[in-house]
Amino acid sequence: MRTYLVVIDDSPEAEIALRFAARRAAKTGGNVEILALIPPAEFVQWGGVMATIEEEARERAEALVMRAAGTLFTESGLTPSITVREGDGAKVVREMLAANGDIAALVLGAAPSGAPGKLVAHFTGADSGKLTVPVMIIPGSLDMDAIDRLS
Repeated sequence: MRTYLVVIDDSPEAEIALRFAARRAAKTGGNVEILALIPPAEFVQWGGVMATIEEEARERAEALVMRAAGTLFTESGLTPSITVREGDGAKVVREMLAANGDIAALVLGAAPSGAPGKLVAHFTGADSGKLTVPVMIIPGSLDMDAIDRLS
């Protein structure tokens, strides 16, 4: 089954990328995999404080992913696969692509202005020729009507 991997955060462009992936998946009989990344925690000298910081980051990521999954189901009727992983974003994405042969495309949202975002810059730069799937960059300046028309 064709799966669209969408990396989300709490940015508006991530919502647009998720909507685009959901529309494409619905039209092609595919599925959506939502990936929320937890950045590696900076070392904190006191273990208890570090554990609390890591737990709070995980809880924020899980809440974000559950909200996105609910929106996806409401708008398209699709039940996405959900992954929450800690680590370097580019490395985690490459690992997911290597582990799941059903992933047909990586869908990323680009910021509407300024720098496009770390993952967009990474996967359209040095590593773009090494990927095993196409990268779909969804401009953050698109509104929902434009997404619906394009997908």
